[in-house]
Amino acid sequence: MKIAIISDIHDNFHNLVLVLKEIKKREDLERIIFLGDFINNGIVKFLAGFYLPVDAIWGNNDGDKSAITKTSLSPQSNLKIADNVYDFLELDGRKIFITHYPDLAKPMAKSGEFDAVFYGHNHNKNKDFVDNCLVVNPGEISGHKTNKISFAIYDTKANDADIIEIDGGIMVKTEEVEDYLKNLDFEFSKSKGHQY
Repeated sequence: MKIAIISDIHDNFHNLVLVLKEIKKREDLERIIFLGDFINNGIVKFLAGFYLPVDAIWGNNDGDKSAITKTSLSPQSNLKIADNVYDFLELDGRKIFITHYPDLAKPMAKSGEFDAVFYGHNHNKNKDFVDNCLVVNPGEISGHKTNKISFAIYDTKANDADIIEIDGGIMVKTEEVEDYLKNLDFEFSKSKGHQY
């Protein structure tokens, strides 16, 4: 089974459509796992209405959770959202732990209980192994931190993943935005837990 892993959409409808079109081109994909940060219910409608089943978790930037939950529970929705910022899945005989947060990923991989661990939040694509456990951050769809759009394709048979970059995205973090932020007379919090 091949599964698309996506994370950190952050309200970027355009980039999400690019990724969903790429997923649709790949006829061998059977499911999507989303690792949090919808931002709004409009994004949820795109995922709930997509033809593949979508397993999702909450992030730290999800917007109106009651509207999102209502959309995910509508009769024709293909989106299932876990109750937390993590979930345990078993797909094609593989035990998978998904989380929004990187600080949960490594300890769960080290536990020896999972074949794969997927995480998001920091927007940085990464693939690693902890012993025999695959650990993957697919990167971001929003593109606002790295100026890159990426997602991963997980192969349950091989217990491996490829990270795919997409061209043609719309990035909202421009030079003008960066210059404006540098000149603000305000010091932003250095909180580790809430970077985006």
